[in-house]
Amino acid sequence: MSNITNLSAAEQGQFQKFLEETSSKDSLLMYNRLVSQCFDTCVSSFKSKSLDSSEVKCIESCAGKFIKSTQRVGVRFQEQQAMMQALNQNGTGGT
Repeated sequence: MSNITNLSAAEQGQFQKFLEETSSKDSLLMYNRLVSQCFDTCVSSFKSKSLDSSEVKCIESCAGKFIKSTQRVGVRFQEQQAMMQALNQNGTGGT
């Protein structure tokens, strides 16, 4: 993978914009998955326009678990990326 510093200023700007758009899309997708999963799991009736206490507890627990698992996956992904990068540098002599 080439270094971003090898790109022209215009290409760097385009790449940065792409990264920002991708990050925004990923954040929205993650939020939508969280809402969908926790709503489907925790909300069982529509008798009232507000959630009952058991639904609130369930949603809080579900959201907390979802966020923790997402963070854990992110950390593991970063570890894998660092390991792959180290292997690539060692295998190519650091170039």
